[in-house]
Amino acid sequence: MPAGHGIRKSDSPIEATSGPGSGVRILNAPVPPAFRESVRYGEQNLYSQAKRLVGGRDPRSHKFSVQMRAMDTDRSGYALGLPVLLALSGSLMERSTKGGLIIVGSLNLGGSVEMIPNPVAIAELAVEKGAAQLLMPISARRQLLELPDEMATKINIVFYSDPADAFMKTILE
Repeated sequence: MPAGHGIRKSDSPIEATSGPGSGVRILNAPVPPAFRESVRYGEQNLYSQAKRLVGGRDPRSHKFSVQMRAMDTDRSGYALGLPVLLALSGSLMERSTKGGLIIVGSLNLGGSVEMIPNPVAIAELAVEKGAAQLLMPISARRQLLELPDEMATKINIVFYSDPADAFMKTILE
């Protein structure tokens, strides 16, 4: 079984491992309801977008273990479907994700990434948390023009168009 792959910063908030079997097991106890929903969204999108994300690998023939480690006061796991999807995909591909990366974007069951209400505040928080890179949906680009210059020079903002694009920009080469 590969080592834990997930959304990595120095202390990864989402970790996923995979091995033979099927399904997804959440290791958190008790499981926050919002995190259970995020995992379900990530899992269903992995199954429906497998060819684009992981090529010929069959995610249905793997058992995944997922754990969320809250890094701040929000321990709900709300709107983490995309980071969960990327952690599951990374685990299946046995690829690590870039360090110092924060991933933003709420995923729905259909595979679309929903609009971010305040990307400027998120970018400022990412700088405050010490992120080196922020991965955001392209739909947030125009709003980020309001990001103060001193903040814009402290973080590298990378945009993605869909979950597969986000995954390619997340994994280490």
